[in-house]
Amino acid sequence: MIWSDGMSDIGPWRRILVRDARHIFANDEKIAHEWAPLNFTSAPDYATAAGQYDRFVSLLGTSGAEIISGPSETSSLTGLTLDAIYVRDASVMCPHGAILCRMGKPQRAAEPGSLAEIYRGLGVPLVGTIQAPGKLEGGDVAWLGPRLAAVGRGYRTNDAGIDQLRTLLGDTVDELIVVPLPHYRGADDVFHLMSIVSPIDHDLAVVYSPLMPVPFRERLLDLGYALVEVPDEEFESMGTNVFALAPRRCVMVEGNPQTRAALERAGAEVLVYDGSEISLKGGGGPTCLTRPIVDWNTVEGGHA
Repeated sequence: MIWSDGMSDIGPWRRILVRDARHIFANDEKIAHEWAPLNFTSAPDYATAAGQYDRFVSLLGTSGAEIISGPSETSSLTGLTLDAIYVRDASVMCPHGAILCRMGKPQRAAEPGSLAEIYRGLGVPLVGTIQAPGKLEGGDVAWLGPRLAAVGRGYRTNDAGIDQLRTLLGDTVDELIVVPLPHYRGADDVFHLMSIVSPIDHDLAVVYSPLMPVPFRERLLDLGYALVEVPDEEFESMGTNVFALAPRRCVMVEGNPQTRAALERAGAEVLVYDGSEISLKGGGGPTCLTRPIVDWNTVEGGHA
């Protein structure tokens, strides 16, 4: 099924998929074993992470969306690491259904298959899967308009993955903008397209311009986007990673007062949460922690 008005990254959402920190982090032993190999900045505290997750989910719930937590059964968690809490990365939503990714980070290879089980249970059509040698992660894909998507070409998403994405999207897009991403901190670091841009409304986006390619920044302006600029001191604290619950209603990690104030001056309502354990240590903000999904069983057009 193809929506008459295409796709969006700004909501409002009927359903939002998350991964419970209690299930993914599991216990202190798992955290101690995995955090360093996964390039977390330090080991998350299990109890604190669970509390932060609850607060985050409560903010999502204020949108009226149904919040769906991934299965807690041990069999469904097999092969999943701490990174699996960042549920957005393993799939991409498009008008036909879900595209399963092939992860650029090898330790995350089990995540797309785990999501496939969830999507089947929810009635979400599976459009296809990115195949080797292609690599694609969901954090590298953003919808800028109903029929306009952008994809970041970096260490997590390669040319073969982008070619397959273009094929799977087919005629549901008028254009797929390919955005070259910077080396920044290297191949082992987490850097996605959504590390530097988060759509907040049809004409508003949060950006970090110092790492943004000039042609892409100019394209956003040509599309009519007003840009909320994240200052240098708030980039590392995930000022750019902002999740839109609805147009100009968003969630961000606390500790970014300048970006928050700029969003509010632009007419946005901003909700904040403490993400020290579930976001900052693993490099995944609120967009990473969420995968809005379409109810293909009931939606015939309109919102996701």
